[in-house]
Amino acid sequence: MRLLKTMTILLCFISLSINAQHQNVVISTSNNPNEPSICLNPKNPNQIVAASNIQNVYSSNDGGKTWDNSIISSSLGVWGDPIIAVDTAENFYFFHLSNPKNGNWIDRIVCQRRDAGSSDWNDGGFAGLNGKKNQDKHGIAIDPKTNYLHVCWTEFDSYGSNSGSDSSRILYSYSANNGNSWSTPIRINKKSGDCLDSDNTVEGAVPCIGPNGEIYVAWTGPEGIVFDRSLDGGKTWLDNDIPVSNVPGGWDYEVPGIYRCNGLPATACDRSNGPNKGTIYINWTDQRNGIDDTDVWLVKSIDGGNSWSSPIRVNDDTAGKQQFFSWMTIDQATGYIWFVYYDRRNYSDTKTDVYMAVSKNGGISFENFKVSESYFIPDSKVFFGDYTSVTAYNNVVRPIWTRLHLGNLSVITAIINTDITHSNDIKEDNESNISPNPTSDEVYFSYKLRKEEKVKLLIRDMNGRVIATLKNSTLPSGKYIERILTSNYDLIPGMYFIELNTSQGLKLSKFIIQAK
Repeated sequence: MRLLKTMTILLCFISLSINAQHQNVVISTSNNPNEPSICLNPKNPNQIVAASNIQNVYSSNDGGKTWDNSIISSSLGVWGDPIIAVDTAENFYFFHLSNPKNGNWIDRIVCQRRDAGSSDWNDGGFAGLNGKKNQDKHGIAIDPKTNYLHVCWTEFDSYGSNSGSDSSRILYSYSANNGNSWSTPIRINKKSGDCLDSDNTVEGAVPCIGPNGEIYVAWTGPEGIVFDRSLDGGKTWLDNDIPVSNVPGGWDYEVPGIYRCNGLPATACDRSNGPNKGTIYINWTDQRNGIDDTDVWLVKSIDGGNSWSSPIRVNDDTAGKQQFFSWMTIDQATGYIWFVYYDRRNYSDTKTDVYMAVSKNGGISFENFKVSESYFIPDSKVFFGDYTSVTAYNNVVRPIWTRLHLGNLSVITAIINTDITHSNDIKEDNESNISPNPTSDEVYFSYKLRKEEKVKLLIRDMNGRVIATLKNSTLPSGKYIERILTSNYDLIPGMYFIELNTSQGLKLSKFIIQAK
């Protein structure tokens, strides 16, 4: 009874602290926002710009705590797929589809620029105008050494056509003058797709830049996920696309409660000075484990894309739950990989949370944690958008997502506390013991491993901050006892937690230090 009472108090405390760990900020509820994008300025991480469908732009100068909202316009039209990027001169860019008065629907990719120190966006340059062909679903990369802009996208002969004579392809173009003008697009994929905007359409081309200016990009379509690269600034590309992974069930799939859902890939490369510099990563979701078990996946290459790892599962829940609409970025200061995605691990219906994951060791292991303060219930009759986004630099991490609840759309970010990225799935610790409790000098913490495990053992204070790392290694099965001297860690009187993190989940044990 005493243990149950203690754990009840502990779980109540954790429940309250979880909601406070990563403060959620509602950016906007106006103009039916969805498909958000977000980007912070590495030279000033307090400066963040975000956008959402169709013409919504948001700016923050305090790290995402407060936001100014505006509507962007262009003579070329503004029509969806907003993407925000920033160069090393601190100019921001808003890429989107077009819908010009004197032209055709989505007939080009538009790039509008906001110069450093300004709040105004120019009218924009464009890439890809090719008669009545449709230009859709672009991805952006900026070379930090040259500030050249690189864009890849899908060209449709006729969007939605089921004619065998119409096809889709991946195009590439670059700008050497801050988006004012663009090179003649070149085709980089070898196998065409159809125009149905589904599994056999080639889509999801998100380029990234390598440490020496390499341009890497992957997409998906009838051959699964394939990869291409340019080592000369986009002038030439591989003669043959490199296979990366199959996508069982295709990239266009159904998730209950969602108007439409896709698992299109995102590609990123580590340019940090960490141990994984040069590693290329591709992130996507698919239903290889069944239509009721969508998962988040990652592959990586350490040889410039010539060979790829087997898919690594990012979400760490038990089988049979839905994780979808993932996005990934790399913190180029630390080399950490950050993911954001919708997650239903805690429910048996369409209630939906937002989770994040971080890998600090090049995709070997992942810490999953809930970032949304409350669940929402989407409505399959309302368009929810096609993606989320996340930006990170030097441990400043800001995700962005759409929330659709009771018919109302909003876009939300969170102030991520990177000291607290453990799982929020707290379990009662029936196989560990802590004594004496309360204590003033020393604590003995015992725990049992049923099999060989990677064990992470931490001390946290009542605010969740890590005070000490007691263990971070792989241990054989057996029973262990840790002796903790309070003087070794300068633990003052108060409440603390010992966190035991294994493949079985996260367990917390509370102890009290009393004054001598």
